[in-house]
Amino acid sequence: MPANFTGVWHFDRTRSKLLTPLPETIEVRITQAGSDLRQEIVVTKPDGSQDRQVFTCRTTGELDQCQLSGQPLRGTARWEGEELIIETWMQRGPRELHFRDCWSLSPDGQTLFMEHRDDDLAGQRAVLNRAA
Repeated sequence: MPANFTGVWHFDRTRSKLLTPLPETIEVRITQAGSDLRQEIVVTKPDGSQDRQVFTCRTTGELDQCQLSGQPLRGTARWEGEELIIETWMQRGPRELHFRDCWSLSPDGQTLFMEHRDDDLAGQRAVLNRAA
């Protein structure tokens, strides 16, 4: 049975490694029902400004079942055992970027790991703790 990521998650600055400057905070609200997944992300920058995005997908492995803030996004999401693999492709100028985000839960379900191992963000790892 696949993991269920539903909950509110807070970014752990000390255990994470981002390839961009560290934000002040990141809060992620995930709702997962069957094969539908919705991720609301609020990033608070050191200056206090915020970026908000909503990512949705179906975890059935079908291509182009993803959206970012209401806009269609080329991508797919599928289960590999207990790990959710979300792959997306985005055009940035003349270059197409590929992201392969690997999600997994700690055995106690209190820590969410989001890792990029072999894509354009390779080496980035976000660790999030379940909110109380």
